[in-house]
Amino acid sequence: MSLAEELTVLSLEKKPDFVETPYIQGIAQRALDYIRAGYPVHFSGSAGTGKTALAMHVAALLGRQVILIHGDDEFGSSDLIGGQLGYRSTKVVDNFIHSVLKKEESVSKQWVDNRLTTACKYGFTLIYDEFTRSRPEANNVLLSVLEERLLELPSVRLGEGYLQVHPDFSAIFTSNPEEYAGVHKTQDALMDRMITLKLEHQDLETEVAITQAKSGLPGRQAKAIVGIVREFRTLGVNNGRPTIRACIMLGRIVAMRQGTVAAGNPEFRQLCHDVLNADCIKVTHDGQAAGLERLDEIMAKCCLPEPKLVPVPEEPHGEVQPASPRGRRRAKTGGKGGA
Repeated sequence: MSLAEELTVLSLEKKPDFVETPYIQGIAQRALDYIRAGYPVHFSGSAGTGKTALAMHVAALLGRQVILIHGDDEFGSSDLIGGQLGYRSTKVVDNFIHSVLKKEESVSKQWVDNRLTTACKYGFTLIYDEFTRSRPEANNVLLSVLEERLLELPSVRLGEGYLQVHPDFSAIFTSNPEEYAGVHKTQDALMDRMITLKLEHQDLETEVAITQAKSGLPGRQAKAIVGIVREFRTLGVNNGRPTIRACIMLGRIVAMRQGTVAAGNPEFRQLCHDVLNADCIKVTHDGQAAGLERLDEIMAKCCLPEPKLVPVPEEPHGEVQPASPRGRRRAKTGGKGGA
């Protein structure tokens, strides 16, 4: 492979902090089954539902090198398959006669394969992250790749007009809902060629496990943080946020501060206000904003009770308290060890 191709290839391994609850295992296994049967997989869902992390995890389980593409509104077909992106310079110097110096120099355009072509040629796993952020016409080249296993190439590329897709080539797509800013409605023909797995917010067990793994907090504190975020998520008409990212933010900052997850802790209360209220403005069905008092109510409901300091009684001076009945007998009879 050329240097341009090598720079786009990733070797993925399973991350040590990747959480595999039954919920995650079930989705990953379904995706693997579909890919091994020859079909591309599409993870669709709101932000924070783990689409990209799942795509990376499944790609690591496949054990092939990975080509990663991020959707972009400025993309054209050449950004996927390649184009005349470089130049080749040739220079001939003739100094056969020492008093005569001849130079011939020519410059020609050079074709450079881009990421989709590289993945199809060598059988890599393609992860096309947020592919609906690219304009639909830019993705038309994928239709024949996913159906006929042929990549159509421009005539300016030397060689045949089609590239036979490697048998090991597989594709994983992710996308956000169409109502998100910058997202295009994609072609029905392209959607018809892939199997879509719609992702929702993870279940309670998974969110707690992720928060604990990413922050290092004890399980009880991680569960309290997740409880606050999940309760706050139910308010209002836009229930997509806050996501698991808010749980991780809260957990990591509490762990860094070595603080406590308690409603009466001023630092933790302010942290929740900063992460949840400012970043995730909730609007109720009657159009009213859910104020900080609602967040405080949720914190009081979900937080752990603050530990109470129990005073330790002091022993009276001048007296020795026996540790056992045996000790009392010795003190009475004046035996060894007695007072």
